[in-house]
Amino acid sequence: MFSWVSKDARRKKEPELFQTVAEGLRQLYAQKLLPLEEHYRFHEFHSPALEDADFDNKPMVLLVGQYSTGKTTFIRHLIEQDFPGMRIGPEPTTDSFIAVMHGPTEGVVPGNALVVDPRRPFRKLNAFGNAFLNRFMCAQLPNPVLDSISIIDTPGILSGEKQRISRGYDFAAVLEWFAERVDRIILLFDAHKLDISDEFSEVIKALKNHEDKIRVVLNKADQIETQQLMRVYGALMWSLGKIINTPEVVRVYIGSFWSHPLLIPDNRKLFEAEEQDLFKDIQSLPRNAALRKLNDLIKRARLAKVHAYIISSLKKEMPNVFGKESKKKELVNNLGEIYQKIEREHQISPGDFPSLRKMQELLQTQDFSKFQALKPKLLDTVDDMLANDIARLMVMVRQEESLMPSQAVKGGAFDGTMNGPFGHGYGEGAGEGIDDVEWVVGKDKPTYDEIFYTLSPVNGKITGANAKKEMVKSKLPNTVLGKIWKLADVDKDGLLDDEEFALANHLIKVKLEGHELPADLPPHLVPPSKRRHE
Repeated sequence: MFSWVSKDARRKKEPELFQTVAEGLRQLYAQKLLPLEEHYRFHEFHSPALEDADFDNKPMVLLVGQYSTGKTTFIRHLIEQDFPGMRIGPEPTTDSFIAVMHGPTEGVVPGNALVVDPRRPFRKLNAFGNAFLNRFMCAQLPNPVLDSISIIDTPGILSGEKQRISRGYDFAAVLEWFAERVDRIILLFDAHKLDISDEFSEVIKALKNHEDKIRVVLNKADQIETQQLMRVYGALMWSLGKIINTPEVVRVYIGSFWSHPLLIPDNRKLFEAEEQDLFKDIQSLPRNAALRKLNDLIKRARLAKVHAYIISSLKKEMPNVFGKESKKKELVNNLGEIYQKIEREHQISPGDFPSLRKMQELLQTQDFSKFQALKPKLLDTVDDMLANDIARLMVMVRQEESLMPSQAVKGGAFDGTMNGPFGHGYGEGAGEGIDDVEWVVGKDKPTYDEIFYTLSPVNGKITGANAKKEMVKSKLPNTVLGKIWKLADVDKDGLLDDEEFALANHLIKVKLEGHELPADLPPHLVPPSKRRHE
């Protein structure tokens, strides 16, 4: 009897099966989070509803900076070709938001056409009106870099009140909209002019909840001497510390991101290492895209829950008939106390609450009588999503990553440092002598031999104990010396002959010079007498 009840209960308990992480996120959002957002008018306060394109789009990189910091040149450097609508100059040239994306043919799609295309993740930008849409376009072109990522170029940020008013749209709000949806935000600074204008400061503050996505590039660094560069770097860190109020130091990449010769080549190695680190960070975006979308959905769900508590609390305090307007003013003014009450009642972290000042501004124009009372069922559904469904998707993320380990951004500047002698670190450290006919350790071997014969070799070999006495003089930790021993003891007999001892000392020198040790001994470092047995 009533078997349909038990079947329905079983169906509810059985977890849903998803084919991909993107599909799972889309379904979870539509079925579990969207109803809560709509019930408490989340979209009017925080962020428009997500659409299918938001879950399916390629990773996006947002470039932000004052005018003439090299944002457009940076894009050209990455993709190694001009793109439609590109203008470069020392004056403020880019006055539009340009989404540089992959397309079968070169061309420009204007903003109004772009926001009605369901395949693009820009439909909700129509809320910013024509003043913005006339300054928004998509430059599409067939380029291998854009196969994996899209890049958003932004207008150069100016200083002064006049320019800010003349934009005709809320520049900081548009950047905040993009910040929620992109995978990486790159702030560019010119090593010659580090002043952070009022508008730039406002923009950085608008990116406040997305510090994990922010990277900083100190561009055009080849145009100043090393001593000045150190001072500029210190000044930049000091300025950023005042605006980005986090205990962690933001990552700053130093270099000159264009294809021109270096004016002052003294710091070439530093620039190469920094560029390599930044490229690795950008190349990892496609692989981590699903994890980023999952992370953003969790952040959104937590904010939506807090928003529901705030709206229902305000509804609960409102009178049924008289004095609604005066009560509304009182509640808006005392919103901080309501935050504290919700924090205590529901054990919510203060960091999950929206900006108090911004929330007070938005509430001024709202009709509190249309707010909804607390509906525990909607909140329970979101809690279940966070506790169970997200955990299962997390497992799927790892599985998807393992199935596509080689997924990375390819083409353009990314291929320039991959292969050949101009790859990062080629011929340095453990790679020194890779192209030499002679064994690279041989040139220092006479010096190492003098030490070797003082260590009482027996049958041409010294024991581990005797080798240790000499190797610890390097003051390297035992973990490092143990790895060097493993690499140097080529024949694995627990003893070192003169060639193996010389190799151990060569590897100690490599480490002392600041280079990493290889996981396995490279063929060019194998002692000549040991190569014959391979």
